[in-house]
Amino acid sequence: MDEDGGSDEPVLRITRENLLDGSLIAYARSVAPPDMRIRTDAELDASLAATLATHGPGEDVELFAYGSLIWNPVVHCAAQTRAVVHGWHRKFCLHLTSGRGSPEQPGLMLALDRGGACVGGSLRIPAAIVREELALVWRREMFTGSYEARWLHGRVGDAPARLLTFVANRAHPRYIGNLDEARIVRRIASARGHLGSNREYLEQTVAALRARGLRDANMQRLLRLVAATD
Repeated sequence: MDEDGGSDEPVLRITRENLLDGSLIAYARSVAPPDMRIRTDAELDASLAATLATHGPGEDVELFAYGSLIWNPVVHCAAQTRAVVHGWHRKFCLHLTSGRGSPEQPGLMLALDRGGACVGGSLRIPAAIVREELALVWRREMFTGSYEARWLHGRVGDAPARLLTFVANRAHPRYIGNLDEARIVRRIASARGHLGSNREYLEQTVAALRARGLRDANMQRLLRLVAATD
């Protein structure tokens, strides 16, 4: 999900430790280009509080994972279960000039965009640690404003559920949802930054879905097309 930061640096990894101690977001702030505004800690806390204002304080949270939260969740959760949301689909629609891209070779990040359906995983966060764990997720996903936190209705396993997730902010300058497939493939095939390559992100997402018995035909097609550029 939002892995934006620098460019030609040694590869970093998003970990629980660098989210807890603030070093990851501090680094992102230090290398952010002049036209990228990074939210303050107070703004992130206020955003989280507003999102949780409609959630029962004694209830667990089902966090819908569709990208890197599947293969690198970093949060403590009680269960990871197959989940689906309708009205939204995975799409590489957020412009990256850092993180997994650079100004010279911009990449793309996944978000949920309108239409279709998306199969992924739900991370059930126990009520007692919801605020603590989601504070880490906010510092990972919400610091540029290119995502919007949403409560969506879907299913976890066979049961209906209300899930928290992150959808593309179509009003944000980084949103570019009109790219054709050929340009998406070229970007993913060539972009890399301090968090690794754009191709690696796609490969890990497809592999994580496959390992859980899940399938996204569009992501599999993109991976085949990216591989064909070699």
